[in-house]
Amino acid sequence: MNNNDIVQKLWNLCDVLRDDGINYSDYVTELVLLLFIKMVHENTEAGTLKKHPLPEGCRWTDINGKSGINLLNDYKRILLSLSTGKDADNNLVHEDPLISAIYADAQTRLREPRHLEQMIKTLDQIDWFTAAKDGLGDLYEGLLEKNANETKSGAGQYFTPRALINSMVRCLKPQIGEVIQDPAAGTAGFLVAADQYMREQTDDYLALSAKDAAFQKHKAFVGIELVPNTRRLSLMNCLLHGMEGDDEGVVHLGNALGDAGKALPKADIILANPPFGTSKGGEASNTRDDLTYKTSNKQLAFMQHIYRNLKPGGRAAVVLPDNVLFEAGVGTEVRRDLMNKCNLHTILRLPTGIFYAQGVKTNVLFFQKGSPGDPRQEQGCTQRVWIYDLRSNMPSFGKRTPFGDAHLKPFEDAYGDDPNGNSPRAENVEGIGELSRFRCFTREQITERGDSLDISWLKDASSENAADLPAPEVLAGEAMAELTEALHELEELMKALGAEDEVVAQKRLMAEVMGLEAPEAELQASSDRLQAGERG
Repeated sequence: MNNNDIVQKLWNLCDVLRDDGINYSDYVTELVLLLFIKMVHENTEAGTLKKHPLPEGCRWTDINGKSGINLLNDYKRILLSLSTGKDADNNLVHEDPLISAIYADAQTRLREPRHLEQMIKTLDQIDWFTAAKDGLGDLYEGLLEKNANETKSGAGQYFTPRALINSMVRCLKPQIGEVIQDPAAGTAGFLVAADQYMREQTDDYLALSAKDAAFQKHKAFVGIELVPNTRRLSLMNCLLHGMEGDDEGVVHLGNALGDAGKALPKADIILANPPFGTSKGGEASNTRDDLTYKTSNKQLAFMQHIYRNLKPGGRAAVVLPDNVLFEAGVGTEVRRDLMNKCNLHTILRLPTGIFYAQGVKTNVLFFQKGSPGDPRQEQGCTQRVWIYDLRSNMPSFGKRTPFGDAHLKPFEDAYGDDPNGNSPRAENVEGIGELSRFRCFTREQITERGDSLDISWLKDASSENAADLPAPEVLAGEAMAELTEALHELEELMKALGAEDEVVAQKRLMAEVMGLEAPEAELQASSDRLQAGERG
């Protein structure tokens, strides 16, 4: 049984919990409260964790094998103790701020002891030895990704595809001793990926000095997350990957566009996918005197925070929607400021359909604070921008056609080995002229475009030529025919569900709206059937 099989088995438990009134959006939170206790147990048994982080009386062995109301009551007691650090009699149980943060306000919505017992038995039936080979943290991330792909709400709503995260990390090449931040941490995918990248370069940190290893474990990674439940998931994710952070954990609770973001130290690297949405979300940034351009646009506010919070020479890779590239007014001012203070050397135009919000078109902006020759330069840092179009003439990605490493490899090859975009680059590397996906635009050319960075040159073969479209009346007729067929199918469905009277009522309303003759005969027939049923 591989990790994918295990993730699916855990996900299937949701069908059981529906009987307890728990939906998909609450399921992952409900499961991970229990799953984390189990994973800590397995990591401790395997020797991965040298010290058991959970206090006695709050461990897997304290609930495993129990049943009935005693089991449910003991589990509620454990959650309370982990959350507050004290038991029901106000006795001190633990003083670990990280455990308290993970279980802050944790409560179970389970009402039936048998459902909790079934969850425990399912977790005990999993081959944890096999799961541990791939890493229990990776198993946990698989569950988070499953939640993001299957549900329309909850943590991971805009879960960044794992392949894209890893590609961005490989391009920036984080190094030991660098401070890496994510001001919109979500479930900490970027921070975990950066940590794993460096572990692979250093034999799981065993090649480091004790001082450097401690820095990586406690100080190298910092994230901020606004939503408490999502932060809980991120803290668990980090801890299961051996990342402890400071006293607040790797991911702090707060608003990066407010005081929490202002208090962050400067970073060597920032990796981020700020939340989507263009209005009523960035107002907190208006209270920050370190952000020049006041705006309610979250992406523009996050962009300012990110490039201002880099150290001189620091580098960033940020996922942003198309509107940031072309929005006028404040958007233009922010782009100019970015290109003055940073060398915006690369833009990756991403395919559509790789995020939960299918219609959102996104890009990755890669930039370095200052210019290649002078990290402290704050004027005219961007001289040219290389754009890689991975959007035009690409498949429609989704469950049936997943977006993966193979789709990103040509971009990484074109990007080169230098993390700041200084590797030798050339247009038309494919030898296909203007059909090349990789092109360079000078700062002067961008100025001529009104400082818009929404630049494309490839004609998408999937887009139809307006001159070849049928006449408008033909298109309208086809649309009306499809609508009529859909209405007929809905009518048959409603009849099968015993809602014939509703069908007739809707037909009458439609007839009145369209000026047609009302179906009086059907209405009378329906009335007769209803009266016959009452007499029966």
